[in-house]
Amino acid sequence: MVFDLFYSLVELIVSVVRELGYPGIIIGMAIESSFIPFPSEVILIPAGALAATGEMALSLALLSAIIGSLIGALINYYLASFLGRPTIERLVKKHGKLILLTNQSLKKADKYFEKHGEITTFIGRLIPVIRQLISIPAGFSKMNLPKFMFFTALGSGLWSGISIYIGYLFGNNLEWLHANKASITLSLLAVSLLIVLGYLINKKRIKSQINKNKKN
Repeated sequence: MVFDLFYSLVELIVSVVRELGYPGIIIGMAIESSFIPFPSEVILIPAGALAATGEMALSLALLSAIIGSLIGALINYYLASFLGRPTIERLVKKHGKLILLTNQSLKKADKYFEKHGEITTFIGRLIPVIRQLISIPAGFSKMNLPKFMFFTALGSGLWSGISIYIGYLFGNNLEWLHANKASITLSLLAVSLLIVLGYLINKKRIKSQINKNKKN
């Protein structure tokens, strides 16, 4: 029942994007970035395909995706900031199944945010599901708003740019895109994980260097 509702919402969002063009991308990405964690590729890859046929401009499609992501992220940020943790947890406990969220997933996002600091906002935008959640601990901690918006735009811009470009490259072969959408999603996730791994290795190296300098 819940999953049927979820997929119906996804289909509705995709149809709206196709009908509305750039405003559709903004609306779809705002929803994806806030309440409903569905694959953003279902919006971005078709946008890239439309750019390949000349129906959209790559730059405007990317700008629309970033604006939509920022709107959705700010919705979560302000909800968390003004409602507070207890209220958010009660809402998730009562209605979380409808939007595929649990308090356990919120706690994981909290720990991830606290452990890795502000850069988490950037990295979190590259990881499915975390992408929606990461704005909530940022709101709880009342993270500096300009920094939050900058790293959100940077992370969503990278993810959106890759997704849109894939659609652009294979825009004349939509059947191939449809047949390989699962592989494409996994490839995007692999790229995100490599970025995260590179960040963690670099952070560990810097920490080791600091400890070494202290000993000397």
